[in-house]
Amino acid sequence: MVTKTLKLGHIYPRQLNLYGDIGNITALKKRCEWRGIEVEIDNINLGDKIEHHDIYFIGGGQDRQQVEAALELQKYKEFLTEEMHNNSVFLGICGGYQLFGEYYQPHNADRLPGISLLDVYTIAGNKRFIGNVTAKTEFVSPNTLVGFENHSGLTYLRGETKPLAIVITGYGNNGEDKTEGARFKNVFGTYLHGSFLPKNPHFADYLIKLALENKYNEAELAPLDDKLEFDAHSKAIGRKY
Repeated sequence: MVTKTLKLGHIYPRQLNLYGDIGNITALKKRCEWRGIEVEIDNINLGDKIEHHDIYFIGGGQDRQQVEAALELQKYKEFLTEEMHNNSVFLGICGGYQLFGEYYQPHNADRLPGISLLDVYTIAGNKRFIGNVTAKTEFVSPNTLVGFENHSGLTYLRGETKPLAIVITGYGNNGEDKTEGARFKNVFGTYLHGSFLPKNPHFADYLIKLALENKYNEAELAPLDDKLEFDAHSKAIGRKY
């Protein structure tokens, strides 16, 4: 029996790792290992070359760190766009989500270019959105996602990019249209920290399945005992603070 292996690239962990975002890496790693799937994790720091991975993850950060990351990511925009079209899996949280879009426009600074994996753009708002979020999706079961948002950027979706979910509790992308996050092909972005994947094991498994299907043309996952994970998920549903 051939052991399956997934390569996971953690982009700029030193700069973009707010609010426990590294917990998303831990969740993916453990949920694979518990099923006998090997995981190779590469921490891709500023100055490192970005090469092929089955899953890419990028977290959130402060404005200064986001500027550093954005400038470095521009060197790999063409390569990562090719990876997107080859169906590699991407997950971006908060600032990382913004960098997956076309641009982020701060109040009193130059526009920060993104790499346009998602057809979204972000502008600085005057209000900070802070609190727990409950949102509903169309493509995973159970269909709820939970997490904690803390952002002042207002993100708007265009073109073929769809919302990740529709907000039930909280603000989401911009506090206006009830959308939360974005998705296109196998690229996903969200404002949900917390960490996101430990609170949403079904979504973590969805990402793993996409990666396995793309690499091995097979996506069956053995079931896990997720009672604790879904107890945490259920307690967060509808909670505001």
